[in-house]
Formats: sequence, structure tokens, C-alpha cells
Amino acid sequence: MDHLIEKTLSKKTIFEGKVIDLHIEEVELPNGKPSTREIIKHPGAVAILAITDENKIVMVQQYRKALEKVIVEIPAGKLEKGEKPKDTARRELEEETGYICENLAPLTSFYTSPGFADELVHVYLAKGLSKKENPASLDEDEFVDVLELTIEQAITYIKEQKIHDAKTAFAVQYLQLQQALGE
Repeated sequence: MDHLIEKTLSKKTIFEGKVIDLHIEEVELPNGKPSTREIIKHPGAVAILAITDENKIVMVQQYRKALEKVIVEIPAGKLEKGEKPKDTARRELEEETGYICENLAPLTSFYTSPGFADELVHVYLAKGLSKKENPASLDEDEFVDVLELTIEQAITYIKEQKIHDAKTAFAVQYLQLQQALGE
């Protein structure tokens, strides 16, 4: 595999933000030729597939400025510095939905856009949900509606592009597969 590695020759930080940083890297390709890479650095995130006792998926509906539209997603959020993904998952579930969970298990993790970003999303399955009396509040710039969808409704939302992001589509398809396998 070493024959595929690109050697970094130089790196310049173009932008440092609250969520992402942008770097321009000059690299030497495996064939010895130079190239430029635009790379987004991200602290990582979590996403939570939260299932109620009635077998409904807890989701949030929110406006996404980058898309200029409202979409339906599973609860998710950015890792804070020094925070473990499991702790982030518990925090985000409570903040975004008002739910806490008895059982929280890792499902998988994946890179969102490895061609230009290092964001790694850790996906958790949350069960044994209950509403917290005084849940932690949303971030001051975050506005969501909480929904509870059946698997059938979620599949319809994917077809209608109301669910239109990879992490949520993955979660719905994961649940659909588990049901098909009888697990």
C-alpha cells in the first residue's frame, strides 16, 4: 500500500472556524509529480439511531442553510474537544430530542467525504428511551422539531428526499436490514 501514499510537501492554513479548518496541502503523488489538495479538518461527530419502545425512530427536522431546505435527520452533533463519542451521543440525544437512554451501543463509524474532509461520524444505537423532565437545551443557534417515524414512514421520507443525508439514510437502512434478518 505504500505505493499509494501522497507525501505532504507543504501545508498552509487558509481558514480556522468554529466547526472546520481549511488547509491547502502541496503533495508529491506516488508517481513523483506535484499536486494540490484542499482539505477540511473536522473534530468528528456522532449520530444516534434512537428507537422508542413503540419501535419508532426519533428524528429531528431542521433547516440546513448549506442546502437551503428543511430535512429530517437522526440526532447528531459535533464532538467537543476532549469529549468521548459516547458522551457526545448522550448529550446530543438529550439536547436535540429531550430523550435519555438506558442502552447506548456503537454501531459503526464512517468518513463523510474522504476526498476532501477528515470528518469521522460515530453512529450509536439508543434504546430504553425516556423523556427527561428538564432536558439540556439546544445550542442557541439550533432550532429543531422532534419527530417519531415508523420504518415505513422513514423509507417514504427517503424516497421523497425529506430524509436526504447519508447518516440518516444509513441508519434507516441499517434498521430495515435488522428487521429483515429478524434481529
